[in-house]
Amino acid sequence: MQLFRVNVGKAQPIAAKSGSSGIFKQPTQDAVPVTKLGLQGDVIVDTANHGGVDQAVYVYTVEDYAWWEGALGRLLTPGIFGENLTVAGAESAIWSVGDTFSIGSVVLQVTSPRVPCVTLATRMGDPQFVKKFTQAARPGVYCRVLQEGSLRAGDVVDYMPYVGERVNVMEMFRFDLARHKGADDLRRYLSAPVAIRARDYYESLLAKHEAGG
Repeated sequence: MQLFRVNVGKAQPIAAKSGSSGIFKQPTQDAVPVTKLGLQGDVIVDTANHGGVDQAVYVYTVEDYAWWEGALGRLLTPGIFGENLTVAGAESAIWSVGDTFSIGSVVLQVTSPRVPCVTLATRMGDPQFVKKFTQAARPGVYCRVLQEGSLRAGDVVDYMPYVGERVNVMEMFRFDLARHKGADDLRRYLSAPVAIRARDYYESLLAKHEAGG
């Protein structure tokens, strides 16, 4: 795989509930430092629901873009999904929690799929886009930064599958949307290195199961 684009964004007004968002990303050809909290120069406005060490970097793919352009019948602006990194050579739905990407001197680990929200729908100019994104099964992935460093467009992406409990990101995506969440599934998911927001949620549900709730 290859790092096709690196995208960073500053806060801009948006006609969504937050009133401001960092979803408007612009590609850069410069080398970009990456810390535990993400790409230098990239702004996250809604820190209650986005960002943090387990959602430091959002990765989408060229192949996912191509599918969307065919489905929507139009070319898409680079970075329109709000991703930090656009990777060529895979579809995001194949990845699992715990998989790692080595890019430049940076090492990332997949923590969760992206769950669409009204900000994405507003960015796409389509009030139905949350539903479309959910149905498309092309979520992209959030990653934590295992090793800080720098990267730039054109870098090789070395992919390493997780060797522990494999929780595919689309499985996790559908699980989070499901009405019933069984205790066995929750335990299996908690055995993978899922994002802290998901872990807290799963642990609370499992506690209710074990208490007979």
